[in-house]
Order: sequence, then structure tokens, then C-alpha cells
Amino acid sequence: MTRNGRRTAAGRSILTVLTTLGLLAGAALTGAAPASAVPAGGSGRRIAPGVTYREFDITAAAGRTHAHLLTVDLGNPRVRMDLLYPGAVAARATVSRLADAAGAVAGVNGDFFHITETQHPGVPATGAAVGPAVAGGRVLKAAVPAGQRFGPALPPGTTTREVLGVGTDRRARLDRLTLTGSLTTARGRRRLGGLNQYALPQNSVGAFTHRWGSASRVRAVCGTDTDRAAACSKDTYEVKVRGGRVIGTAGAPGSGRIPSGTTVLVGRERGARELRELSVGDRVTVTHGLVAAAAEVPYAFAIGGYPVLRDGTPPPGLDDTVPAVRTAAGFKAGGRKVLLLALNGADDSRTGLTIAEEAATMRGLGASDAFNLDGGGSSEMVTRVAGASGVTVRNHPSGGAERPVPNGIGVFSR
Repeated sequence: MTRNGRRTAAGRSILTVLTTLGLLAGAALTGAAPASAVPAGGSGRRIAPGVTYREFDITAAAGRTHAHLLTVDLGNPRVRMDLLYPGAVAARATVSRLADAAGAVAGVNGDFFHITETQHPGVPATGAAVGPAVAGGRVLKAAVPAGQRFGPALPPGTTTREVLGVGTDRRARLDRLTLTGSLTTARGRRRLGGLNQYALPQNSVGAFTHRWGSASRVRAVCGTDTDRAAACSKDTYEVKVRGGRVIGTAGAPGSGRIPSGTTVLVGRERGARELRELSVGDRVTVTHGLVAAAAEVPYAFAIGGYPVLRDGTPPPGLDDTVPAVRTAAGFKAGGRKVLLLALNGADDSRTGLTIAEEAATMRGLGASDAFNLDGGGSSEMVTRVAGASGVTVRNHPSGGAERPVPNGIGVFSR
């Protein structure tokens, strides 16, 4: 593990979140920290052009917790953000390793992910993220069904398709990215049900590309749309397509590296029965992409999670009872300034925040919109210090060491 940033008493102030449990009045959060309660200390210490860092304490219902904050100025042409990931969807690495490999000056952990597979003995966990992902303007994956999600329950009205992203206009925004794609054969055209996902909808056909990696695809046919612990399907089939033609078939999902230019189609139930109608040499056309619900510009990067603040107002139903170590991302100034927050996981400051308190904290820091990312042992922030060739872990991971994760948010500055 890279060395932990030391907390110092000098220069720290207290941000008091005046949140009282249970105070969600309609769609508004009562008692949120006012802007004047944002910790003193100006804009913080400069990490790189357009990127600053600071740390402070928050006093919440469960007690004091220590916070680390990055402020990223996307209005600065030298600054950009992108997805950190280990080169494959179904793979994991620590945030520090991901940041150093990409040349990032700072970063935080990202989406919730398929961390364990105790429900299906013998089926390996893939490590793949739950939600959609876009890196460098390239679509990596789509979202799993809501019932297959890992992580705390989603707030009412949200889905696994929620993303925080930055468009080619260099503005951050909250959105939903939905898979659009099709499978066309001589027998007709059907809608594609998944793209590089650890879980496919029932009766569907999903596509796996070289971006998936070499992990087993068996987990994709386990569980149901509403119950991830349900048994694995016994009606499955796999077809390999290259150059627009079928080059191989199998009676069950396989594993191993998928060559660039090859697409592996995995079907379950009705989808499997349709794939069985194909033979080697048959023509097949596969298309896939992600369509945004709101953005009118393409995404340079996008990551999954769920919103906790929209236009200055938290959605109704945010949990206000369970505190935890958390990571959040938000933005202000019309998406030109991004705030990345990670809490400390050390024993003396790991009381954490509820989701409602997280929303109040982000609003108190000036965010108009905020997004909850994976927390607990995954929460991590890294930054580069002056003269260093690599990043330093700023918070204290609650597991005592960095947890390998499938993705994160990287900050880059020329």
C-alpha cells in the first residue's frame, strides 16, 4: 500500500452538518449545512494546475468523521477527468495502481461491483462494476438488472443505469445511460440484452467483447432480474462471431481472453434457444452502444452509482439511519467544477455519514448535484505530492489496506 497522508491538527476546521435523523421534508433535506459552514482554508493546497486538495472534520449524528476533498476545475483547459480501470471490465486493481498506470494526478474509487459470489458455489466472482461505464469516449459496458445489483438499496426512483459523467463539452452532469443494440441473423432481428455485464436479463442475449477481459462468463446466466441469489440458468448457449459470421458455438458460457474483433454472444432461456438456431458460417450482425437520457453531447467518461442531490435538492427517500465510510462526487458552476469527497476509515474517525448526511455535506460544500459511489472498504482518495512520480493514499482505507476495485475517477492535469 502507498503511504497514508498524515492528518494534522493545524489547518483543520470543523464542518458541522446539522442533520437530524428523519428530517426529510418532501423532497428537501432539512438542516443541511449552510455554505458558510464550509471549512475554512481557502481553496486548499494545489495538487496540479486546476486541482486542489484539502481535509477537514465533519460532525454528524453518529459522531466526528474526517473528510478529504478534491476540487477539479474543468474550466481549466489543462485539466480533464476520465475513468480509471485496469484495462478490462472484469478485473480489479487498487486506486493507487490505477492512477499511477494512467498518469493521473489524483483519483477516487468508483462504482459498486460484483465483489463476492457466495450464492452460487463454484461460480467465480468477476469483479465487474454494476453500472454503465465509458472511458476515453469508448463504451465499456452497460448496467446489470436492478435485482442483480451489489451495494445498498437504491433510493426510490433510481436505477442501475444512473451515471455521473463528463461530456465532450467538458461539463459534468448526472444522467442515465441505457443499452441500445441488436442481433440480426437470417431469421430476424432481436434486441440485445447486455454488454460486458456480470448478469444478463432473463431470456436475453448478451454480447461480450475484448473489453470484458478473460474472466468466466458463467455468472452472466445466474440469478434473475429480481433475485441475484436465484439459481443459475440450465438453459444457456454461447456463439462466437467474427467478421460478421459465426465461428464457433458452445453449450455453456466459457472464459478466456476474447480477441479484438470477436464478439461472444451468451444466451439464457429464450435467448439460448434462439442462439441454438445458428450454425458455423451463418451471418450475424451485432450492434451495441449506450444512449443518454438527457445529454446532447457524447460522454468522454461516465461511471455508475446513484444520485443524492439534483439541482440542490436531495431526492426523497434517502437513508438517514445507517452511517458508513463513503465516497461521493458532485459538481457546481454548471458542471465546470467537480468535487470529489472521500471519508476516512481509521478507527478514530470512521463513524461515517448516512446517505442523507452525505447529500447535506455535498450541498454545504456548494454542489448543486451529487452522486454516491462505492463506500466502506472501497472508499479511497489518492493524490500526487510535489516532486513525486506516483500518488499517495490520502484517506485511511477502513480495511487497513487498499481494496482492489474495478474502476475509479481519475483527474489529469498537464
